[in-house]
Amino acid sequence: MGRIWTAIGLMSGTSMDGIDVALIRTDGDSIVERGPSAGYAYDPAFRQQLKQGLEDARAIEERRERPGILAELERDLTVRHVGAVKAFLRDNNMLPENIDVAGFHGQTVLHRPAEALTVQIGDGELLAKETRIDVVYDMRANDMAHGGQGAPLIPAYHAVLARGLAEREAIDAPIVFVNIGGISNLTYIGAGDELVAYDSGPGNTLIDQWVEAHAGIPYDQGGMIASEGTILPQLLDRYLLHPFFTAEKRRSLDRSDFAPPAPSDASLEDGARTLARVTAAAIIRSARHLPSKPATYIVCGGGRLNLVIMRDLAALAAEEGGRVFAAEALELNGDSMEAEAWAYLAVRSLRRLPLTYPGTTGVERPMSGGRMAAKPANPLEFKP
Repeated sequence: MGRIWTAIGLMSGTSMDGIDVALIRTDGDSIVERGPSAGYAYDPAFRQQLKQGLEDARAIEERRERPGILAELERDLTVRHVGAVKAFLRDNNMLPENIDVAGFHGQTVLHRPAEALTVQIGDGELLAKETRIDVVYDMRANDMAHGGQGAPLIPAYHAVLARGLAEREAIDAPIVFVNIGGISNLTYIGAGDELVAYDSGPGNTLIDQWVEAHAGIPYDQGGMIASEGTILPQLLDRYLLHPFFTAEKRRSLDRSDFAPPAPSDASLEDGARTLARVTAAAIIRSARHLPSKPATYIVCGGGRLNLVIMRDLAALAAEEGGRVFAAEALELNGDSMEAEAWAYLAVRSLRRLPLTYPGTTGVERPMSGGRMAAKPANPLEFKP
């Protein structure tokens, strides 16, 4: 057996609701032991700053540019990640020296794969200095430099989880992992660990924007608002007839690729109900581009907590012979899976193992990536 690393992953996704932290022990290959995880929410004022950052990022033409508030926002975001790491270590009675590496995603503020441009703000050097932990960050750029879409990166981790489920004979193959974050994405694991992955369409982002604009709340908790509404066929078709779903080539999405309905298009409840169906139907439509029909869908991410989305997804999958499971039904953690993946990818990066593949991002060949920021050689006293 080779070296086993203790790694933490840090994820701030397109929903922009906070930082997920998860610990695993892994060789970066076939061995994964899942440890504790936690979430640290952003305050409302900082979420508004992140939204402003998305607007300012539209002016970026070269990935190192930080127009508008982005330079200040990058530091503030990193400081919040420092706080999350320190809180996580304190809550789990650990010290920095107990952690070999941290995988740092940062916050995506711009993603234009057609222009080979992706920007995740987050200062890996500052994070390493303040936490006294080696940090691997900027894991998408090398994929894009070699013809890839820069997303999704999580399929390598999904593959090792699928192997564990197959060994337990817990589910039928082919398996598809579905992550419903701001944007939804699919990972297909076929025979011989065949990996195919791509973004499947809007996840929570349209619903979140809709209910925030009309009800002043950040998301539809449990799908309660949607459960009071009715699907509007004309509005549904407007989304599902988007050329994204029929295009021969799959591509990764930016948060702004699908816009929420106009205020006059629907009531609060009918809009939320229709957008929940959009999320579920987008997954099934996009799955039709896979090599074969999935037998099992494993759902993670915040969208799995929206019961309306999950009911719709289960009904639509059943029409095509598939079954839907929330991650927890298979003893996985749907909240921390992306953070776990970032820890796993950090170890793979240190070992120069592939993070992305032709079937996942369209990269020309299996490709490693990431930059490493080393912790201070002579660290000062750790202050939790």
